Amino acid sequence: MIDKGRISAFQLAMMMIPTILATGILLVPAITVKHAKQDLWISPIWASVIGYFLVYILYRLHEMYPNKSLIEYSEILVGKKFSKLIGLMYAVFYLHVNGIIIREYAEFVVGTFLVKTPILVVMAMMVLVCAISVYGGIEVLGRMAEIILPVVAFFFFFILITLLKDLDYHQIFPILGYGIKPSLLGSFVPQGWYSEFLLVSFLFPFVHDRQNGLKFGMVSVASVTILLVIANVVTYMLYGKLTGAFTYPIMVAVRYVSIGDFLEHLEAIVMAIWVAGTFIKISVFFYINVISISQFLKLSDYKPLVLPTAFLLVLFGWWSGTSLEELSDFLGTTGTFYLISFQTIIPLFLFCLAKFRNNRKRKKGDNGIEKEKVSTQSPL
Repeated sequence: MIDKGRISAFQLAMMMIPTILATGILLVPAITVKHAKQDLWISPIWASVIGYFLVYILYRLHEMYPNKSLIEYSEILVGKKFSKLIGLMYAVFYLHVNGIIIREYAEFVVGTFLVKTPILVVMAMMVLVCAISVYGGIEVLGRMAEIILPVVAFFFFFILITLLKDLDYHQIFPILGYGIKPSLLGSFVPQGWYSEFLLVSFLFPFVHDRQNGLKFGMVSVASVTILLVIANVVTYMLYGKLTGAFTYPIMVAVRYVSIGDFLEHLEAIVMAIWVAGTFIKISVFFYINVISISQFLKLSDYKPLVLPTAFLLVLFGWWSGTSLEELSDFLGTTGTFYLISFQTIIPLFLFCLAKFRNNRKRKKGDNGIEKEKVSTQSPL
């Protein structure tokens, strides 16, 4: 094991919830509404099927090959040459994806608050802080998520409660007024976010109560789905057909919150929520990135790679796009195919290979037992 630390299955779930939601909760409503209209709240439910499916097959692969991540057991399934290719692909893939996440974070911060701060500085500072947490290891990440997530959840629901008086529930009717097709089309983009549950294949080996891994993996998928449904419902009840006109619908909504003429302009709370959630997300992706590179290179320790990887992440963040509109357009179109290809299709292929390999072994074992029984029978 590259990292000697251990986390609980509960901590794994606490890490995965903000890892999926941090960027999704701000961007998904505006992207989904273009196809789903008033049924945008149904789209995360359809999309969650990929999350449940991924957690299930990755847990089964973990049972077949305990203490091994996707990159490590791919060597058993496809051989050394192809496993090297898979390892290299995932090392570069996570550099690129995390670069996109870092750029999304920086674009949001610079575009909304620190308008005069160079975007490169914002990216570099976040990556540096995340590098410190990654250097601490998986236990630091698990405890960090355990502390931050409840605080983030409290403020998230506080913001939603302050918006209740402005919501118009008539906006979401008629439900399925145009049939099931719009909500299915709207689920396509969130599927890219749910495919990020592939990360659990790298985290399962560090879970000490492995018997609870599948249960808490499913709990994390369900929690993400519930929160996305709530965010989508609230957003559409507030804006209706105008939801797609905003890049950050929830952020715009919070600017109009006013309670008793003394509690106003709660954007700072949303900013704190989003920065805390994104900090966890970037840290988890960063950690998986250095782990995948270490396993690809067959190193005994990942820590020497933390600073070089941090430098590369800033570069990838700088190169990944020129604006948030460009990133949103990519994630809403070809980016979904890109994410699903790496994070769903390849794991599914490996799972099918593993099942075929195990069934073949089982048949050989049964045939061997039958032959042994025949040979031990005494002649009449």
